Amino acid sequence: MTFRKVDHVAIAVPDLDEAIELYKSLLGKGPEHLEEVEDQKVRAAFFGIGETNLELLFPTSPDSPISKFLEQKQGRGGLHHICIEVSDLEGHLKQLKAQGVRLIDETPRLGAHGKKIAFVHPKATNGVLIELSEPQ
Repeated sequence: MTFRKVDHVAIAVPDLDEAIELYKSLLGKGPEHLEEVEDQKVRAAFFGIGETNLELLFPTSPDSPISKFLEQKQGRGGLHHICIEVSDLEGHLKQLKAQGVRLIDETPRLGAHGKKIAFVHPKATNGVLIELSEPQ
């Protein structure tokens, strides 16, 4: 398995416009990319920080995983997941499954920026949701 870098750190937010303004103030610049990811039922804003991105996530539907996360956090938002870029995502998933690692996704799906993504269950990673991604 080849892990390339931390691709992004994702923060769920209850108000995307307000969060963008906050992070613009903190980072001294606006987001480099805004995108709606229909499959994930979210709108995302990406702020580049070196080779890593800070991703702000806002739900576009009440049944979005981000909506459920915000409900659990009583609307306060917070760290949602860490994404690690890998090569050969399918191979990683097969190896993790063979090792008995609990996965949310056993096959990749489409994520932001057209990347293939899959999530490792937080119960397998000491409570941290890990996203694996592979650029197309």
